[in-house]
Amino acid sequence: MIPCRLTGKPFWEIYYFGDPPLWQAYLEAVKHFGFDGWFIDGEMQYQWPGSRYRAIEDMQKLSDRWIVRYRGRIDDCRFSSEVTYPIADPPTDTEKIVKDLESEWNLLAKLFAPPVGYHPARLKQQRAAVGELAAFGVCLGYPGFQNWFGLVQGGIEALSYAYHDHRDLILRLRDLNEQQAVAQMEMILAERPDFVLLGASGTITMQSPRIARELCLPTIQKLTAMAKQAGIPTMLHSCGKERILVKWCAEETDLNCINPLEIAPMGDCDLAEVKQSHGHQIALMGNLHTTQVMFMGTPRDVRRASLEAILAAGVNGGFILSTGDQCGRDTPEENIRAMLETAEEFGRYPIDTERIKAELETI
Repeated sequence: MIPCRLTGKPFWEIYYFGDPPLWQAYLEAVKHFGFDGWFIDGEMQYQWPGSRYRAIEDMQKLSDRWIVRYRGRIDDCRFSSEVTYPIADPPTDTEKIVKDLESEWNLLAKLFAPPVGYHPARLKQQRAAVGELAAFGVCLGYPGFQNWFGLVQGGIEALSYAYHDHRDLILRLRDLNEQQAVAQMEMILAERPDFVLLGASGTITMQSPRIARELCLPTIQKLTAMAKQAGIPTMLHSCGKERILVKWCAEETDLNCINPLEIAPMGDCDLAEVKQSHGHQIALMGNLHTTQVMFMGTPRDVRRASLEAILAAGVNGGFILSTGDQCGRDTPEENIRAMLETAEEFGRYPIDTERIKAELETI
């Protein structure tokens, strides 16, 4: 949200018109603040099977939001959807593509068909633009409620009922989604990005650990093994509750790094405990509180939290100081700069823990 805010434009200019594209706005934010970027918007421009189109059916331009209705078709499967584009927030799907999982199964299956190819031109353009500003990554989802709620009307509630009433369909969907993800990963690895991000916000928050283990973990294992064999690091993002997911990923997958390790009440991670338990198995990224510290706190609060995070997880490496999920749109710039300055001053190796403790006593 901050990259969009820095453009000074209504957010629909970025998200609807792509003026500028979000990935370019992000790179300008990296330059603005001078931090080490991690670029996750590599566009593969997949080629999908079948005859596909989507057209605008209606548009309402209100002072604070645009409401855009779409209709489309994949082969013989028709669909409609609606997206609302607020003036100063990211868009949200206000009508999902799939209205009923059982009766529209053919549409859902086509949405999760594997790609038949990709166009590398945009990816090459992006890689050239990124240069040394950031690590260059491509994002990929995996099966689970966190990946499907944006497509199915009723979201998590509808998926929860479907899991119990039509479990066979959910398991078939899981398999289709995995096949699609594996095909995408093969294409991504052929382009050899610096890393692959498994983007799956709410993996544990949007479904129980039992369901997540059944639907999500097998594909995480498969994708991270593929990347390891190709020599490409993987990172996983899952905001919300994450502690059990850290354990699974550290002990049962080939994942290299996990974020954002949010603290309660939004998450359930204690950075020092996670470092002690799994810091020798997996790199950690996080976890300054995005509201209490970054948004509502002072630069002094940010400095304190940054020092505490470095002390908790920075020793012996394997730690990236960051926020616990993305910073809110109106996060004060001085707070972001306070985190960067603290990292520059105290985050160099070897970590001087006594100096950090002494500094904390003065705050």
